[in-house]
This record gives sequence, C-alpha cells and structure tokens, in this order.
Amino acid sequence: MDISTLRIIVMVMTVLCFGCLCYWAFSKHTKARFDEAAQLPLTDDDLPASPVDRKE
Repeated sequence: MDISTLRIIVMVMTVLCFGCLCYWAFSKHTKARFDEAAQLPLTDDDLPASPVDRKE
C-alpha cells in the first residue's frame, strides 16, 4: 500500500462521514430539537439583568 492508496481511503471515509453528518442534521426527526434549541436564547429569563438594564 502506497501513500496514494492511503489518501484515497482517507478521502472516501471523509466524504462518507460528511454525508452522514448532513443526513443527520437535515433529517426530519432532528428538526424539533433544533427548533427548540434555536429558541433558547430568546426564552431564557433565569439570567440576571445586565448592568445596562439595571436602574440605580
């Protein structure tokens, strides 16, 4: 096995991993979790007020 064969194997594995990752990220069963996670910064009211918001 020479270096070219190793490079081809690594490239094929990388493309397969990328394809699986894209399939997982855009599949329908993860949409609800991603939508919920996208709303977290907007709905988190448990944090203390920032110094700009305080009225002293």
